[in-house]
Amino acid sequence: MQFSLIGPFGIVTDEGETFAPNAPKLCQLLAVLALRPREPVAMGTLVKELWGQEAPAGAARTLQTHIYHARRMLGGLGIVPVGRELLVTQAPGYRLDIADEEVDVCRFERLVQQAQARLDSGDPQRAAEGLKEALALWRGAALSNVPVGEVLLGQVARIDELRIRALELRAETELRLGRHREFLPELRSLVSNHPLHEWLHGQLITALHRSGRRAEALEAYQNLYRILKRELGLVPSPELQRLQSQILGQSGPDAPVPLRRRADRHPGAVIAPVHPTAIAG
Repeated sequence: MQFSLIGPFGIVTDEGETFAPNAPKLCQLLAVLALRPREPVAMGTLVKELWGQEAPAGAARTLQTHIYHARRMLGGLGIVPVGRELLVTQAPGYRLDIADEEVDVCRFERLVQQAQARLDSGDPQRAAEGLKEALALWRGAALSNVPVGEVLLGQVARIDELRIRALELRAETELRLGRHREFLPELRSLVSNHPLHEWLHGQLITALHRSGRRAEALEAYQNLYRILKRELGLVPSPELQRLQSQILGQSGPDAPVPLRRRADRHPGAVIAPVHPTAIAG
């Protein structure tokens, strides 16, 4: 079986059938538990997710009723082997007795981590293969059919951030493999979807330059400049300013100094220029 949280919430059987509870709170409950496989989740955490800071009187008892219905639903799907209890009571609350590989988010995270390690070890080809497998799991916004409470809100943000990391790694692996021209359409799409993400803009500028499209690379820099000025009142980071200067100073598509990776500098951050008086004397 597979608990699918990337996209609409559902439980996929070994036969490929997908089921989702009709009750929104059951979806919330199972999603919180699935994101921490084999770990007990405190009753207080589950109550907070289902009702927020204003839990009604008797919320703990109502939660037990939801657990009962969740167990009945899981049993009715025929996905639980005989003698195995899937939804277990364990202090201080409940846990789902499932493996990491039975949760698509956990698989996605593992594949991204493996891709990062392969890229760090100088194997961009295998990194690209792993990222392709990871991104194939993405079926849309996480838990798109589930009302998100205080607990799941942070988890959804983490999943979104993990996807951005996977997209960054994909861009880096494709450029390391020399697929600058082939990856340009996807880079343009990424920049369009994440207009304030300077690192992605930098990859687009670099790919255009290495494809022999120097004028377009400089135009892409100017586009980023206009976006940051209009939206934030800032200018591109010193790193991207140096990239522009390198391109201006070159007549051919020689590779400029590569941008620092995300581990060294948060790609979404915009660094304001240092005022001359700040370094005077």
